[in-house]
Amino acid sequence: MVELPPLTPQILLGLTAIVLFGIDIVAPDTRKNGLLASVSAIGTVAAAATAVWFLSAGSGDYRFVQFDGALVVDALSLFFAFVVASVATLVVVASYDYIEGEDHVSEYYSLVLLAATGMSLMASANSLVTVFVALELASLPSYALVSFLKTDRGSVEAGLKYFLIGALSSAVMAYGISLVYATTGTLLLDDIAAEVAGNQFGGVLGLGILMLAGGFAYKTASVPFHFWAPEAYEGAPAPISAFLSSASKAAGFAVAFRVFTTAFPLDVVSAVAIDWSILFAALAVVTMTLGNFAAATQDEVKRMLAYSSIGHAGYVLMGLAALQSGAADANSWVLGASMTHLLVYGFMNTGAFLFVALVEYWDVGRTFEDYNGLATRAPVACVAMTVFMFSLAGLPVGGGFLSKYLLFAGTVQAGFAWLAAVAAINSALSLFYYSRVVKAIWIEDPSDDLSLDGTPTGLYAAVVAAAVATVVLLVAFDPVAQTAVHAADVLFAL
Repeated sequence: MVELPPLTPQILLGLTAIVLFGIDIVAPDTRKNGLLASVSAIGTVAAAATAVWFLSAGSGDYRFVQFDGALVVDALSLFFAFVVASVATLVVVASYDYIEGEDHVSEYYSLVLLAATGMSLMASANSLVTVFVALELASLPSYALVSFLKTDRGSVEAGLKYFLIGALSSAVMAYGISLVYATTGTLLLDDIAAEVAGNQFGGVLGLGILMLAGGFAYKTASVPFHFWAPEAYEGAPAPISAFLSSASKAAGFAVAFRVFTTAFPLDVVSAVAIDWSILFAALAVVTMTLGNFAAATQDEVKRMLAYSSIGHAGYVLMGLAALQSGAADANSWVLGASMTHLLVYGFMNTGAFLFVALVEYWDVGRTFEDYNGLATRAPVACVAMTVFMFSLAGLPVGGGFLSKYLLFAGTVQAGFAWLAAVAAINSALSLFYYSRVVKAIWIEDPSDDLSLDGTPTGLYAAVVAAAVATVVLLVAFDPVAQTAVHAADVLFAL
């Protein structure tokens, strides 16, 4: 291990949030948006760079237990710490222009960093208590961020809906945790697995696992806990929509991967309680189908992207659905494929929402028709948006093509060809609504009064950076995929 604490990425994110609070305390009445954005970006970049450094140094090959087993640091936690910190970097850079002139700017950046801290800790949680606490640390700042635009009725309404559904899902998860504790007598994931292997628990444990799955379905915007996502993403500031739909989703899947593979190994729990792979297979089919069909019927781009995010949650769920008892190599392959898709998705989906933020900054409008002819006014940003749309659809212009291919191929290899076929059909459907955006910005004629005032440097930089990363991931895909598969292999081996 390099000579730094194993939880350095999480510590950096948390310390950055504290520094932001300190800046506001020292100079509460000054306009310091640039300083706050710079400090936030430095903190998130440092966290992402540290995670990459640890992975390249081989630190992820081992399991560093922290706080008596409540937290662990391994390749999976470092991988997702990089995903969260990278998305947070793009978001804070874009927010420099988006929230310029708003009140409570320091609180905005602090909440983003606190939420990122919680999301990164979710990937390291090794106890159901720390799972719940980390999830709440990620969720509570998110409620405030969604309703940050206090003079916008849609933002306040979205925050309230998000909070109410979040409270319900937290209660469901807490009750599920209590049932697991009642049957096993422990909250540490490894100890739960040991207790399950030595006893016959039956329905009570199975009900607890179902409730935990419900809590994770909420965090990942999976059916049937997906209702908050379209409302929250539509009403929230667009950079926050990008943050929630990418970083929060990745964190939710990270903790689900760890909990279900470590605490409830399929070869043991299927014999005594429930075969959760069947549950996730059903959730995957319903989630990707509902998300894609709903996205195809939307008239607003931001709401379309919200439902598209639900569809992609269905794809990632295949990583859990295709796991099999006693098939270590195949399991590492398909789970690593899901992790790879989450990383690529983090850049292309964040970039798409930040393009919407750019359009909102120009006050162009929300519908597909409002985007008509944007390429004649902002060609660079529209090229980036085209990359995002086609990559999300799975066309070979960005890393999304290879990440989908790897995920579908891993699912077939695991013996779930029917599930991969359903995903392929849904992916083909997604090309319809993604191409609507491309058609509007490049082919349709702009309205006579289409004018774009100002050149928001931060938003442009974030959008272009996300597009470059999406294209680079198509070329440099192998190292990323190998790292993800290795992280999954370490998870199953330890």
